Amino acid sequence: MKKVGIIGAGNIGCAIAKGLVAQNVSAPSKLFLSRRRKELLDEQKKQGLTVTDNHTLVSKCDIVILAVLPGQAKEVVLDIKPFLQKGEKILVSVVSAISIKELKEWSGNQIEVVRIMPNTAVEYGASMTCIAGEGEQAVEQVRTLFDPLGNTMVIKEQLMPAATILAACGIAFFLRFIRAVSQGGIQIGFHAEEAGKIAAQTALGAAQLLMQTENHPETEIDRVTTPMGCTISGLNEMEHFGLSSAMIKGIVKSYSEISDLK
Repeated sequence: MKKVGIIGAGNIGCAIAKGLVAQNVSAPSKLFLSRRRKELLDEQKKQGLTVTDNHTLVSKCDIVILAVLPGQAKEVVLDIKPFLQKGEKILVSVVSAISIKELKEWSGNQIEVVRIMPNTAVEYGASMTCIAGEGEQAVEQVRTLFDPLGNTMVIKEQLMPAATILAACGIAFFLRFIRAVSQGGIQIGFHAEEAGKIAAQTALGAAQLLMQTENHPETEIDRVTTPMGCTISGLNEMEHFGLSSAMIKGIVKSYSEISDLK
């Protein structure tokens, strides 16, 4: 079992760590975490994970996951550069808008670099993780690491910004939709907790239908709608107010902003 280190263990970094432990991919003793405010990792330390500094983390680990903010990436990689070059390590970047070329240049061009884009559902083994890299063996090692944490897809690096929007930001988009559905549920008679649970489970069921059948969404919609029925009436009303258009515009708007992350 390889040792994994996560630099910048904030929301997504800790979610990855929790997922690796929960899905039995890594033992807590094999996981190393670092961040500027180490006291925020006290809970992870109590659970048996090693909280340390960046230099020690890189020295000890086979796979180093970089989960810092885009503006911090260059400084951090230059700082750990001497330790990255000792042994066969893989640098895995969760950092948006920072290319493999940049990461390789900063790290001295002597290490395999793989970019990934998971989402926060990685904590529960339900992430959609997109992976891009130049080294086939390194990509395969990273894919094997993240396969138990949901679904993985190897893509071309130029699609990573789009993957960030669709997979990572997408969690927030779907959560907002579920929230809207639950609010509608409250208006038609359910208590908030009841409406929220029904909306979330129904969303999960809809996703499972598509994952299990591999059907187009409209195929499953047609199975629910009947002539002059309440389902088609509701769908048409939503579309009259721009449901699909608003979702598409939101995705495209987020995509247009991603270049400003550096």
